[in-house]
Amino acid sequence: MLLDQKTAIIYGASGAIGSAVALAYAREGANVHLAARTEATLDVVAQRIRTEGGTAHVARVDVLDRAAVRRHASAVAAASGGIDVCFNATSNEDVQGTPLLDMQFEDFVRPVSKAVTAHFNVATAVGREMTRRGHGVILVMAGGREAIPRLGGSHVAWAALAGLCRQLAAEFGPHGVRVAWLLSPGSPDSDEQQHQSSHGEDEATPAPGTEGLLLNHQPSYDEVANVAIFAASDWARTITASEINVTGGAVID
Repeated sequence: MLLDQKTAIIYGASGAIGSAVALAYAREGANVHLAARTEATLDVVAQRIRTEGGTAHVARVDVLDRAAVRRHASAVAAASGGIDVCFNATSNEDVQGTPLLDMQFEDFVRPVSKAVTAHFNVATAVGREMTRRGHGVILVMAGGREAIPRLGGSHVAWAALAGLCRQLAAEFGPHGVRVAWLLSPGSPDSDEQQHQSSHGEDEATPAPGTEGLLLNHQPSYDEVANVAIFAASDWARTITASEINVTGGAVID
């Protein structure tokens, strides 16, 4: 197993991608710590992990509260002997659908401010623990960077996260800590998509929701989680300060 005996914290673990990553990490042998603002939803994910034979711990953590994030990271490190992997899938609560000309500044800047604050708080808290031990991986879930109208402050938030990750990688790298971000267009995992996947539909036949993709397949949450496993594992030990494109060709480098 690629993450055997590793300690991983997943922030935003109650969400679709966060929960998929948490389950995937547990299946690969990681001791997972689930963090989010709502403990009840985390309990559901934790129960699924335990049912499958994995180990999961739950904590209510507000990523905008720097002191709370640091206390949690310190507690996990103390109980587990350190933190090996951090995956941050917290949302930015953006406002979409309104042209910038008509948008209130507060609505525009909110996702930018929240994204930078949340990811700075998390990365510095776990990074402090990782740099002490001389190894670790910090992964961030970011949105696409393609130009799409009416996304409000989302693009600015994602660009800010990429810049933050690069700086973190530069400062943490000499201490053996890697930082990378996964670029994904979202993954609806629709009933139709799941039906096609389970019945082996012809890959040459475009599936619903794949317009604008180079591949006739939009990544599922599980497929994004598989990439997150690789990125967190020692197989990716030379990858840092990097964007990992999991968009199915929606974004072209």
